[in-house]
Amino acid sequence: QVQLVESGGGLVQPGGTLRLSCAASGVIFMRATMGWYRQAPGKEREMVALISSGGSPTYSDPVKGRFTASRDNAKNTVFLQMNSLKPEDTAVYYCYAYLLGRTYWGQGTQVTVSS
Repeated sequence: QVQLVESGGGLVQPGGTLRLSCAASGVIFMRATMGWYRQAPGKEREMVALISSGGSPTYSDPVKGRFTASRDNAKNTVFLQMNSLKPEDTAVYYCYAYLLGRTYWGQGTQVTVSS
C-alpha cells in the first residue's frame, strides 16, 4: 500500500520561508516521478514542481526562482523549499507520485501566507 505523508506546512508572513517534506512508503521511490501540487480555495489543483527519478526538477512559472524541489532516494523523501512566499502561494500542498501508470497523492498540508 502506497502512502505519502506531508509535513512542514503552516502560517508564515509574506517574504518568509517554509520547507515541506513528503515521506513515501510502499512505492519503489527511486523509480517514481515525485512532485508537489497545490490547490487554493475555489481553484483547480495545479502543478508546482516535478522531479523525475534521475532528472532535474521542473517548476511552474509562478514559483520558478523561489521554490526548490529535491529528493533523497536513500530516505524515500521529497522536499519543497519555499522562499519569498507570497499571499497567492496560500493553498493546500499535496505530495504526488507517479509510477508505472499510477498516480498517488498525499493527504495535503496547509500553507498560509499572511501578515
